[in-house]
Amino acid sequence: MKLTTGIALLLLAITAAAQSHLDVQTTVQKEEVFVNAAGEEEKRMVTAERVVPGETVYYTITFTNISDDSADNVVITNPISENLVYLDGSASGEGMDIVFSADGGESFAAAADLAVTEDGTSRAATAEDITHVRWVMRNDLAAGAQGIARFAAVLE
Repeated sequence: MKLTTGIALLLLAITAAAQSHLDVQTTVQKEEVFVNAAGEEEKRMVTAERVVPGETVYYTITFTNISDDSADNVVITNPISENLVYLDGSASGEGMDIVFSADGGESFAAAADLAVTEDGTSRAATAEDITHVRWVMRNDLAAGAQGIARFAAVLE
């Protein structure tokens, strides 16, 4: 299966308050094994132009405040495509609180606090249930400042 960067792999939402203040760039990469000049195997990150089932893709969302004013209430939400499974524990972002949704983005909470209901029975959500990752900046993003949010997922 071929997935093209930016088409099936990523949808990104930014809160209305921050949209006009931010320039957002997303890269989607995967790990590639190659043999170096000494004949040793090494790994490097490359653009994920083609992804096959079982491969892990790594998202890096870089956002820069391009206005002359601080951006407040910066919230970045990334849906997880239906053909991807969130890699548990992979979300990161300095200076941000990270929350998740297991109900299509209707509600968000810490991963440990998420629950799903199946056939009338509630259970703790697992990484396979995650539908969205959300990063909430704890402080304003100063004019010209940049933030980075990351996560990984596996193609089913």
